[in-house]
Amino acid sequence: MKKIILSTIFVFNTVFTIGQTTSKLTGKVVDSKTQNPMQSVIVSIQNTNLMQLSDSKGKFSFDQIEVGNQFIRIRTIGYKEHLLQIEIKEEKTLDIGTIYLEEDITAEQQLTLITITDNDLSDDNSGSESTAGLLQASRDVFLQAAAFSFGQARFSVRGIDNEYSTILINGVSMNRFSDGRPQYSNWGGLNDATRNQEFTNGSAPSDYTFGGIAGTQYITTRASVYRPGSRISFLSTNTNYSFRAMATYASGLNKNGWAFVVSGSRRWAQNGYFDGTNYAANSLFASIEKKLSNNHSLNFTAIYAQNRRGKNSPNTQEVADLKNFKYNSYWGDQEGEKRNSRVKDVEEPIFTLSHYWKINSKTKIHTNLSYQFGAIGNSRIDFQKADNPDPNYYKKLPSYYTTLYTYSNDVATYTPDYTGAEQAKTTFLAQPQMDWTALYRINDENLSNGSRYVLYEDRTDDKTMVANTILSSQLADDIVLNAGASFTKTKSSNFKNLIDLLGGTYYNDINTFGTFPGEEQSDLNNPNRTVGVGDKYGYNYIIDAARLEAFTQFKFTYDKIDFYLGQSFSKSSYQRDGLYKNGYYPDNSLGKSQKMDFDNFGFKGGATYKITGQHYFDVNAVYMTKAPNHKDVFPNARLNNRVTDNIKNENINSVDASYIIRMPNLKARFTAYFNETENTTDITFYYADNISVGNGEFVSEVVSGQNKRNKGIEAGIEYQFTSTLKATAVAAYGDYQYTNNPNLVINADGVTDAIFNGPANMEGYKIAGMPQQAYSAGLEYRDPKFWWISANVNYLSNNYLDVAPLLRTTQFISNSDEANFPYDAALSASYLAQEKFDAFALVNLVGGKTWRIKEKTLGLFANVNNVFDIQYKTGGFEQARNASYSELYKDHTGPTRSFGPKYFYGYGRTFMVNIYLNF
Repeated sequence: MKKIILSTIFVFNTVFTIGQTTSKLTGKVVDSKTQNPMQSVIVSIQNTNLMQLSDSKGKFSFDQIEVGNQFIRIRTIGYKEHLLQIEIKEEKTLDIGTIYLEEDITAEQQLTLITITDNDLSDDNSGSESTAGLLQASRDVFLQAAAFSFGQARFSVRGIDNEYSTILINGVSMNRFSDGRPQYSNWGGLNDATRNQEFTNGSAPSDYTFGGIAGTQYITTRASVYRPGSRISFLSTNTNYSFRAMATYASGLNKNGWAFVVSGSRRWAQNGYFDGTNYAANSLFASIEKKLSNNHSLNFTAIYAQNRRGKNSPNTQEVADLKNFKYNSYWGDQEGEKRNSRVKDVEEPIFTLSHYWKINSKTKIHTNLSYQFGAIGNSRIDFQKADNPDPNYYKKLPSYYTTLYTYSNDVATYTPDYTGAEQAKTTFLAQPQMDWTALYRINDENLSNGSRYVLYEDRTDDKTMVANTILSSQLADDIVLNAGASFTKTKSSNFKNLIDLLGGTYYNDINTFGTFPGEEQSDLNNPNRTVGVGDKYGYNYIIDAARLEAFTQFKFTYDKIDFYLGQSFSKSSYQRDGLYKNGYYPDNSLGKSQKMDFDNFGFKGGATYKITGQHYFDVNAVYMTKAPNHKDVFPNARLNNRVTDNIKNENINSVDASYIIRMPNLKARFTAYFNETENTTDITFYYADNISVGNGEFVSEVVSGQNKRNKGIEAGIEYQFTSTLKATAVAAYGDYQYTNNPNLVINADGVTDAIFNGPANMEGYKIAGMPQQAYSAGLEYRDPKFWWISANVNYLSNNYLDVAPLLRTTQFISNSDEANFPYDAALSASYLAQEKFDAFALVNLVGGKTWRIKEKTLGLFANVNNVFDIQYKTGGFEQARNASYSELYKDHTGPTRSFGPKYFYGYGRTFMVNIYLNF
């Protein structure tokens, strides 16, 4: 496969110069309702480097256009896009007259998209976020369904994580060094301000970056491209927040060459869809541009998006059955208010200075300087010399008592305590939430010895500087060059931050799990330290990361075929700088680690064959390598400088082929794809029983050299029966699985050698976290009197539980209590079979109406998702605490499991109503 892809996309670095004959084109754009001229409408000539914005009178003109047939594209947010075929004749001016743009009343759906990215279900710092936010930029019928219909079920296009996508704001990448993913919260709530977007699917070419295999999204905030006017809106929903208020104003480019845009919003909820998930977010945006001359413009953009939200817990089936799928163990009542112990707080403003240089009519350069700083905090309870405060801690649930074994002379006997189980059930149902009052009481009883419980946050304070430049040049009539270079440098400070003593006076900065003298100290240079609110403790280190990257891309356009060739190179470096001398690792924690460098390259290419003017065949292919994320380079970065053994670049190859139909009444795309990712690394931490000859340990699990394969087909069809009635049909059939047995290393603090180092039998298991099959059918009615309604039915299936690699190693058998629990291969296979979630169907209703009131537009948009209130699982994971066959056997003995899988659930019936005014 690699040889085929490489031979397909080999880049010939040749520059062609071809003589050309040009003429002039003029026109005017007006609103079809009001007949008023429209300013800042984007007018471009397809497959060229030519682009203009309409002026205050709606007029535009091009002075140099190649003679022959051309396609002119006219677009602006909130209106239907026009694509017109024109014929340019030699040395003649073509005036195409007045273009009437019709309002797209369904475009409001773009501005009201509430994705699962705002309500991340994971409970870590990485913030794994779905791709729904990425896909809202696309008009492709399949990708629209993926965003608006499938997104609520955590569907991922082609099963690819969004660390393989590229998100750009004004050409600056928003993907983070730590996990490769964008932090969508950094511009959340600014739907109006970030609505000017371009999207490419898969590895298709982008004018701004080489990209990955999960698409690129380019967001421009250049002030002059916003259509002048004001907009206010108010939204109510019952999802992750309850209300959103937003206001935006764009001035347009005035006669003095100035343009500015300001926008702001607030989103809030005392209680979101899941119990105890409070929400508070404030977002501000400003962009100002000065046109220095016809060839030079400067633009400054400032984005501030503060987001604070309570998380919801994953739960075992036992807990969900005792309560309900909305149950959340993280919150409890404190003086009449719901207080969540696990809150994610994001506050990372972005500032970007952009220079736009039009060298001539064929060549332009866009240069940026960007700086971002701020903090991400994830809070939770810390405790010492006290019981676990989690209300669904396994010892507090009935299953703990119904899976008990006692030992006499090394002989195990099943001795369930049904009375204890019933008492545990009664106690749990009486007090199912976090007992804040008890935590304060216990701390008050131990004032002289320090708090037993405190609230802290895992903090990441990043400072990121980016300098980049992007070149676009039309080298000849049929050839466009895109090129770019970028340098990014991040200083990431990571530490525990104490935020509440919960009524106490101080907290002891020690590790109560230490076995030998000194191991209990988080910093041997400051032993037995006491800390208070605002102090750093536990761990404290810095990651210095830098990346230099460049790409070139040539696009060729001919009568029957278009094709492109691209290449990229990047150099990444990571280094840890420990600020504490940890008691477990006195010789390998303080100071700088070795510097890890990774060189990477990529080659891509593709072609579009024009069978006719309405039928196309398209193919894209890429072979590239990717540096590991720095969270995977340092497997225990909180405590030491150790580097993951044999850490390597990822190898990625991908190919897709599409048949595309673009007819007046029928639009369709049928695509087959194949993606392969090799040498991935994944690191997790957990407590495992019986991991080392009968002992339990808190361990780090490093899975390296893991290979994944994603293949499948996707189809989208849109048929316009009449001018008012449209039908859509979408299908995704995927097969995503692990294709090898990667190496697994288990380490525990204080243990010199690895507890386990060997293969994990993962080959053939499915990649978890998303439905691998999804189907949708919908009808839309759009009335001439500017109201519309649509309905769609969606069927999603083949979503799987995330399996624990440790349970698929020889360790699982070798550490088992063979004398009491003889190994049964058939029974073991049943335990290790990957759980497949039930398929489900969701029905969604969407509608809207606009009214024209003089020069203003009043609009209403509403939807109801999951009309029939279907309960379904969106994901989950096996607990690896039962690290041996005998422990897993015991856990399956009772009617319910103590350490069964933990699940995440999707929303039941939800609604959203948005009212807006444009003026």
